[in-house]
Amino acid sequence: MCGLVGSVSASFFNRVRRMGRRRGLLWSGWIQCVGVYEEVRARGRPSGKIGVRMRYDIAVLPGDGTGPEVVREGLKVLRAAGERAGFSCDLHEYDFGAERYLRTGETLPDSGVEELAGNDAIFLGAIGHPDVKPGILEQGILLKARFALDLYINLRPVKLYPGVETPLKDKGPADIDFVVVRENTEGLYASTGGFLKKGTPDEIAVQESVNTRKGAERCIRYAYEYAGRPDRRGKLTLCGKTNVLTYAWDLWWRAFNEVGEADYPGVTRDYAHVDAIVMWFVKNPEWFDVIVTDNMFGDIITDLAAMIQGGLGIAAGGNINPEGTAMFEPMGGSAPKYAGQNAINPLAAISALQMMLDHLGQKEAARWVEAGVIHAISRMDSLAAGKMGMTTSEVGDVVARHVAEGAVTEEAGW
Repeated sequence: MCGLVGSVSASFFNRVRRMGRRRGLLWSGWIQCVGVYEEVRARGRPSGKIGVRMRYDIAVLPGDGTGPEVVREGLKVLRAAGERAGFSCDLHEYDFGAERYLRTGETLPDSGVEELAGNDAIFLGAIGHPDVKPGILEQGILLKARFALDLYINLRPVKLYPGVETPLKDKGPADIDFVVVRENTEGLYASTGGFLKKGTPDEIAVQESVNTRKGAERCIRYAYEYAGRPDRRGKLTLCGKTNVLTYAWDLWWRAFNEVGEADYPGVTRDYAHVDAIVMWFVKNPEWFDVIVTDNMFGDIITDLAAMIQGGLGIAAGGNINPEGTAMFEPMGGSAPKYAGQNAINPLAAISALQMMLDHLGQKEAARWVEAGVIHAISRMDSLAAGKMGMTTSEVGDVVARHVAEGAVTEEAGW
C-alpha cells in the first residue's frame, strides 16, 4: 500500500502553501544553522504519543554507492508491513548525492530542505563517493539536513541479535541491549572557532564546544521519556567528563539531575565518565539501559557500540526532531566497491526502517520487522558483504515474507 508518487507531490506543495509565512535560514561558515522552520515543527508530527495515523509522507534518499540497493530492500519490507498493518505511504524520492553534485555542483539546496521538512520521515541509504572530496557531501547534505531540520536527537539502539557474533567474550543477546541518546546539534559540532596566525609557527586553532541549557535539557528529557518506555528497564546513565570539562558538564549535570528529580522520579539516574563508559561497554555492557550524552562523546561511543552488537552490517540510527520530521539510516557507509553487485547486507537499512515505523507509532509493524531481521540472520552464513550465502535482494525477500506473515519471534524481546 506504499506507492511511489514521484519526487515532489502536488499535495506537498498544497500543504506548504497552507503553511503561509515561512521562516528563513541563516548560515554562518559552511553550515551553522541559527534558524529552523518553526511552522513545520508546529504541525504536530506523530511521535508515538498522539495516536497512530494510517497514512504517511516518506522522503526517500537512496544516495550513493550501495545506498539505492539497501533502500530498495527497505522499501520492499515497508510495503509488506503496510499491507499487513493497513497503513499506506506516499514515497517522495530525491536524487541528493554524488551523481547530482558531480552533474550540477549542488548538494542540498534550501528548497530541498523545505521539501524534506514536509514529510513525516526521511529514509536515507548512504552518502559518499570516491570521486567527491570527503566532507563535501557529508557537510552539504547530512549535516545541513541535521541542522536545518533541527534533528536534535541522534538515537542509536545497540542490540545483539541471536546468531550474531560479538567480539566480547562470554556475552550474548541478554547482555547487549541498550540505547544511546546523543545530542545532535551542539557541542564541538556547532562549528564555532577559528585560526590565529594560520600557516605560521605560532598558529593557533580554537574549536569551541557550544552547550545551551535548552539543547541539553531537551535531549535529556527525550532520554528520560525513552527510559520510561515499557520495552526499557527504567535506568538512565549520563555519560560525560565532569572532572575535567567543568563548564559544559556542570550544565549537563545540573540539567540531568534537576529534570530527573522534578519530572521523572520513576527513572533511576546514574553517571559515568566517558572513559569509564567505553571500558564498561567491553567488560559489562549489561549494566546499561539508556545512555544520554553530548555530540562528540555520543559519536565516539556509538562506533564502539556498533562493534559489540555485531558490526555496521546490523547497526541503524535515527536523527530525530520529536516535534518535526526525522531521518533514519544504516550506520555503514556507501561501500562503493560493492555497488551494483547485489552483495551488500541490507539488514542495517531494514533496521533503520524498523526504527522509523516505531517513531511513527506503528509499534506492531516495527516488531514484525525486527522479527523478520532475526529470522533472516538465522538463514545467513555471515553479515559480511559477499559472504551472506544469499544476495541483497534475497535477504530483503526473506524479511519481507516474514513481515507479511505478521509473526513475532520470542527472540525479538518485545
